[in-house]
Amino acid sequence: QVQLVESGGGLVQPGGSLRLSCAASGSIFSINVMGWYRQAPGKERELVAAITSDSDGSTNYADSVKGRFTISRDNAKKTVYLQMNSPKPEDTAVYFCNARWLRSSGYRKDYWGQGTQVTVSS
Repeated sequence: QVQLVESGGGLVQPGGSLRLSCAASGSIFSINVMGWYRQAPGKERELVAAITSDSDGSTNYADSVKGRFTISRDNAKKTVYLQMNSPKPEDTAVYFCNARWLRSSGYRKDYWGQGTQVTVSS
């Protein structure tokens, strides 16, 4: 099993910055991709950013956050980060850490953290 714990959320002003952390534990050896999703009230959960677990560390971002958010990982600390620069009010949401096990057969297993609230407001 894989356990994910997010931290770092809170209130941030537009133009400020915030860094979210996701600490992973358990059987993480099979995880292929880790990422951040978010869900605003009344909205569906959407992908914010993702990073592969291999040595390449390829990243993928939602168009709405490109140039403002940066995803990174520290394999030694088993932690994934989301650096949020110049956040906007529309970035307000609960942010969830995600870990994905993907096999070539198409089998996929997702693990989720409990979520951390990010509120962007003056």
